[in-house]
Order: sequence, then structure tokens, then C-alpha cells
Amino acid sequence: MPELPEVEALALDLRGRLDGRAITKVHVPQFSALKTYDPPLSAVEGTLVDGVSRHGKFLDIEASGVHLVLHLARAGWVRWKDEVPSIPPRPSTKSTLAVRIVLDSGDAAPDAPSPGLDITEAGTKKSLALYVVRDPQDVPGVASLGPDPLTDDFTRDVLAAILEREGRKQIKGVLRHQGTIAGIGNAYSDEILHAARMSPFKASNSLTDEELETLFVAVKQTLGDAVERSRGLAASELKAEKKSNLAVHGRTGEKCPVCGDIVREVSFADSSLQYCPTCQTGGKPLADRRMSRLLK
Repeated sequence: MPELPEVEALALDLRGRLDGRAITKVHVPQFSALKTYDPPLSAVEGTLVDGVSRHGKFLDIEASGVHLVLHLARAGWVRWKDEVPSIPPRPSTKSTLAVRIVLDSGDAAPDAPSPGLDITEAGTKKSLALYVVRDPQDVPGVASLGPDPLTDDFTRDVLAAILEREGRKQIKGVLRHQGTIAGIGNAYSDEILHAARMSPFKASNSLTDEELETLFVAVKQTLGDAVERSRGLAASELKAEKKSNLAVHGRTGEKCPVCGDIVREVSFADSSLQYCPTCQTGGKPLADRRMSRLLK
């Protein structure tokens, strides 16, 4: 799932590609992806792109006062195409194409091929969402976002207040809840907690002052470093960059790069987390919640 660093890098990459270009057409072959009807899709046809920004894990393409807001969900991605087919895409259960944004050819000859963006979603669970709105705050998921952890407003005191408010909730869930802190998902919450040497099951309001400072630094550095590594990369390079720099997430059975212990996994209904026992839980493996339920 694209998280804050990847969406930030996507916004930067697309900002350069789309600046001053006109949107000529938006096709939505995956009908379920379009979540709004007013303004209609036709409202963006012929408009000039003014900017591309990010709200948490939402990507925002602004064109002449209308916003195309995208949430890529678990398996979505944005792919730049130097040339998109002139024939509109048809709905198909075999295709991963959810949305196609067709652009003008810029300074090229009038009959030059049109570039564009293909927004795709792999898998059978279709959760990718496109909103056409006049204000990003009209998107419920954007309006309910918590503070962005990379802004100057996200201070140690802000994090302390959040953790105290969340009480005994497990810190892993608190970090990845978008209404609490914007932009952190399953992967980077694993990475942050590994960097902080903290159990994902630790109660949010149980941190000492030293642990709070360690966690705050881990949030800022883990996300900030990922953004810096991604800066300037094309969209096609971002997935590989992310995967190559993860210490524990997605690395079950491999050696921890810090201590050499074996990275373990805890599975849930629709996701899993990874951690290092030596670095994070005093050497004690955590109970796999999925197996625990099966054994009851």
C-alpha cells in the first residue's frame, strides 16, 4: 500500500509532469472507483493542471479549481504513459485499469500522441477511490485526517497528547489510524516501531519520557528519510526503492539488519505485522493472534 513517503514522491513527480498541461478526458472503466457525482467528470475536461499535492495518503490533482482526489488503497498505483490509446478503455474484470487521465500533447504537434496517467489496481478487492470535488475537505477521508507527522506542527507534545488520549490501545494501531496520525500505514508503522525498539503491542499511554522521545524521533526520521530517498524518483521506481530499504516489514524469516535475530510475524484477519524480538520485545516472540483464535 502506498503510504506517506510514496504518495509525497508521487505528488512531486506528477507536479513536474503535469504542470500547465490540460486534462482532455477522464475515463473510469472501473465504475466503482468513482465516489462522487457533483461536479461531474466532465467538469475537468479542458482544464489546466495547477498543482499536485498530498493529504495523508490521498493524492490531489488540482485543475482550474476542481480537485481530482485519489486514494490508491492497498493495491493501487499511478503510471505515467507517454502515449495512451486513442480508443477509450472498456470495463473488464481482467484489466487492472481503474482510471485513465488523458492529457494534451503540450508543445508537440497537434496530431502528436496524447500522454496520460493510468491508475491501476491489482487484485480482486477493489478499494481504489476517485473523488471529483471543489474542495479536498469535501472528501470524508481527507476531512477526518489526523495531523501530518512531517509538518512542523507535529511536535513531541502533540504526539504525547495523542498517545495519552488513546489510552491502553496498542501503539501499532494508533500509529496507522488515519484519523489519529495521517499517512502512516502498515509498513512504516512496523519500521517506526523497529527503529524505536518498541513492541507493537505496547499500550499507548504507558511510555516513559525517554520512550516518547525515542518514538517521536523514529517517526520523524523514518518517514523523513524515506521521503528524501524517494525525492526525484519516477513513479515507476518508487515501489522498489521502498522495499529495498525496509528493515523488518515484509521480511519474515530474514535476519534483522540491526541484531541478526530472525524477523517474526503476527497475522491478523486481513494483514500482518513484522518485528524483531531481540530489538523490540526483549527476545520474547509475540503470540500470533490468528493462530490463537484457531486453537481456542
